[in-house]
Amino acid sequence: MATTKPIDGTDAGRRAGPPQARPDPLGGSVAVPGDRGADVHDWRPEDDTFWEGTGKKIAYRNLWISVPALLCGFAVWGMWGIITVQMLNLGFPFTQAELFTLTAIAGIAGATMRIPASFLIRLAGGRNTIFLTTAMLLAPAIGTGIALQHPEWPLWVFQLMALWSGVGGGNFASSMSNISTFFPKRLQGTALGLNAGLGNFGVTTMQIVIPLVMTVGLLGSFGGEPMTLVKDSGWIFGRIAAGTPTWIQNAGFAWVLSLVPLSVLCWWGMNNLKTVSPNTGSPLTAFAKITYLYTLAFVPAIFMLWLYLPAPTGLGVLSMWVAIPLDIVLALLVMKLAAFGEMKEGVTKQFAIFRNKHTWSLTALYIVTFGSFIGFSMALPLAITVIFGFQHVPDAAGVLQHTLKNPNAPSALTYAWIGPFVGAAVRPLGGWISDKLGGSIVTQVISAVMAAASVAVGYVMMQAYASPTPEQYFPMFLGLFMLLFFASGIGNGSTFRTIGVLFDRTQAGPVLGWTSAVAAYGAFIAPVVIGAQIKAGTPQFAMYGFAAFYAVCLLLNWWFYLRPGADVKNP
Repeated sequence: MATTKPIDGTDAGRRAGPPQARPDPLGGSVAVPGDRGADVHDWRPEDDTFWEGTGKKIAYRNLWISVPALLCGFAVWGMWGIITVQMLNLGFPFTQAELFTLTAIAGIAGATMRIPASFLIRLAGGRNTIFLTTAMLLAPAIGTGIALQHPEWPLWVFQLMALWSGVGGGNFASSMSNISTFFPKRLQGTALGLNAGLGNFGVTTMQIVIPLVMTVGLLGSFGGEPMTLVKDSGWIFGRIAAGTPTWIQNAGFAWVLSLVPLSVLCWWGMNNLKTVSPNTGSPLTAFAKITYLYTLAFVPAIFMLWLYLPAPTGLGVLSMWVAIPLDIVLALLVMKLAAFGEMKEGVTKQFAIFRNKHTWSLTALYIVTFGSFIGFSMALPLAITVIFGFQHVPDAAGVLQHTLKNPNAPSALTYAWIGPFVGAAVRPLGGWISDKLGGSIVTQVISAVMAAASVAVGYVMMQAYASPTPEQYFPMFLGLFMLLFFASGIGNGSTFRTIGVLFDRTQAGPVLGWTSAVAAYGAFIAPVVIGAQIKAGTPQFAMYGFAAFYAVCLLLNWWFYLRPGADVKNP
């Protein structure tokens, strides 16, 4: 009978009958491929015989468990984009600018958490990481539900909850790093597109579920008392009139119902690949590494926000364009200096990705795709509310005023979910097309589309923000944003494909994590830039600026991957 020799070079695979799970000296178990909740030592996805025999079954089981866990991560991270709209409708005592800071804080926290998350799979193992980071989401979900029952609480309490929800944003980096290790290179675009695309439905799911659960006493007497809408609100089927009882706290509490069983499923059905994560230690040791690195990530995020945010929350001494690079550098520095023992050695090895020029070019290209997707997802609900929810009329001196309520305003909660839905739905398609045609040619096309669409949507925003009847521009505004979401979704799949081809298995995961971490700052940049330009009366400038960036990245993609003489042609 033919035998298989494990890739670690031992003869442990030679046995007469079906191999059985046995104790692992590091903790957990060493199992035959296919065992649920076990450490797998023999993993050869590029071997067609291995892949068709046992590899495919394991890989897809881990993928299908990863997807709903990632979905909940996106939902908890992105929920402040919807919560802030309803806080405005319920009359919470905060300004529009203060509410924009909540979505921005959630955005930057999630981006910063992705930096350590990109290294967690090698250090702690896939099963250990996805289980614990999914269970961690319970804390911001419950904490947000409690805080929202107290509109009289100070702004910093809600900012703290927004910061805490960043754990959900960080989960994307570890999830993508994990799934990339399970699949052969020829399926990288498809597999990562499925994981990211279906996981990104968390944004859409959140935007549909939260307005719905806020209309019912979901948890009965345990869920607290309702508040009364001061302004009209809405959900996917239309308007919700002012005066309606609203349980805004369910925006947080609702996710507890899915996070508990999902955490159990992650532990029961996922695997640690020991070829990728050889020194995880026992599960408790792995959990300690994850918790330690995630805790470290909060330090630079809080420090940067303290320098950036205006009084009374912070000092307000840094611009966003200084604050973000400072946050990234500090997060890397903290990881480098504070890691110790085997963890320090693992982090040092992973830092090798920064010596590869393709890490940096693909970081910029991933900002175009995912940075746009998550940034627009965060900013769109409040932008719809502010631009189309008011009549923009001049006063006696001819100065435009933006305070008169628009009786024909479209509800942000009715329409905002459509964009993230489109972007998430086409992500797997983008990966599949890129596996067929090459990733970079697809990235080139979508970059051109996004540059043109951004200019067009900026022009429409300018017209709407100067009109007493802005609703007449809403169909064009929404359609152009759908085009932006469509292109960004396709581009996410193409960028995944390029990374999977250019980097080997040990580095592809960290590169995916790193690029997604930097791109996730789009969730901070877009709300801040769009909010600031709306306040200045020039919302179109935000979109023109995004268009200029897309044009630069179009040239970058051509130079590195499409021009004659490129190092790697259309990967």
